[in-house]
Amino acid sequence: MTERNSFAQEVGAALRDHGVTAAITALIGGTIALLAAVSRRAFTNDAMLARLDRELLAERDRVDRQRAEDRKGDADRLERIETDIRAMHDLMFEAFQRGRTD
Repeated sequence: MTERNSFAQEVGAALRDHGVTAAITALIGGTIALLAAVSRRAFTNDAMLARLDRELLAERDRVDRQRAEDRKGDADRLERIETDIRAMHDLMFEAFQRGRTD
């Protein structure tokens, strides 16, 4: 009968026979895996930064629109106040003029 070796024995024999080659292959594979992880992280960070930039731009636009609306409301309110002040001025001037002619 043929002698059967266990899996661990087969792996041990392979490492003995091809140890340097396996080590170099593992080193190259590990380096490639590390580069892939770093690249993925970099692209993920770039995507996240781009998304944050878009969100920041949208928030700035929203704030700018709100400020423009607030300025328009303030300008309208000031115009009404100025109109009321002019009306009161004219009314008081007219009353003063009437008082002097009577």
